[in-house]
Amino acid sequence: MNVNVVIVTYNGMTWLERCLASIPSAYSVVVVDNNSTDGTVNYIEANYPQHTLFKEANNLGFGQANNKGITYALKQGVDYVFLLNQDAFLEADTISTLIATHKQYPDYGVLSPIHTNAEKTRLDKKFSHYISYDNNAQFYSDFVLGHQKQSIYDVPFVNAAGWLLPRTTLDVVGGFDPIFYHYGEDDNYCQRVRYHQFKIGVVPNAFMVHDREDRVMPLQQSESEQLLYFERAFKTRYADINIPFVRTEITFISAAFLLKLLLKLQFKKWTFYKKKQHLQQHLIKEVELSRQINITKGPHYL
Repeated sequence: MNVNVVIVTYNGMTWLERCLASIPSAYSVVVVDNNSTDGTVNYIEANYPQHTLFKEANNLGFGQANNKGITYALKQGVDYVFLLNQDAFLEADTISTLIATHKQYPDYGVLSPIHTNAEKTRLDKKFSHYISYDNNAQFYSDFVLGHQKQSIYDVPFVNAAGWLLPRTTLDVVGGFDPIFYHYGEDDNYCQRVRYHQFKIGVVPNAFMVHDREDRVMPLQQSESEQLLYFERAFKTRYADINIPFVRTEITFISAAFLLKLLLKLQFKKWTFYKKKQHLQQHLIKEVELSRQINITKGPHYL
């Protein structure tokens, strides 16, 4: 079975040695480096000259860098692409177990292993949310109550740190939508997978480490970070082709609201919401075009 592992790297030396060493030699590896400055490229060239390495002059973002790797893999005639984060590490049988499960359940468009923390002592925290009772009532019940485990568990979403993508998925759904730069692209992809009648599944006897537990997110966000968060949330919600896009349901920032801020001499707030208003108008056009493309079948963006 022809499989390419695609990894996007960006200043990944903290994890890269363990990540690359965890990939069985039977699989070809494609690395797309987003202009790292920490020696990532030199390490790959020195230690894994057999891997295909794309050295980008600029940071393409997660989705577009993956698209480049996926496009290359498809040209090699692969049956599957496995997307792997640079901060994730495989077990020897992770990919083979996922492939065997897909052969048994070909209606799944995305298959994921179980994500553990770095020490393999518990589930990755965010991953545990994706398989919560609300997303699949059986998963935790089967494990805790000692029931026979299912071969695969349906979920509406699982993050793209370790995805097996069959070629059929890529031919119908395509790659990551370029309206997402970093974060939100895997949410959108899962939405599109479900729209095109594929399932998303977690395979309980396949495992992977996702080493991100110690990372601390800043509590306060700058103005630019707030606008970026608003942009991602807007796109994730309104580019979802499973629900109708109705302009009248969007809460617009009105001229009256902006005038009120000026009258109260709240100039800093006025500037922020004015930027947000302009961004909102731009995003509506971007989302509408995205939806037109993604409701059709085809290898979009690849």
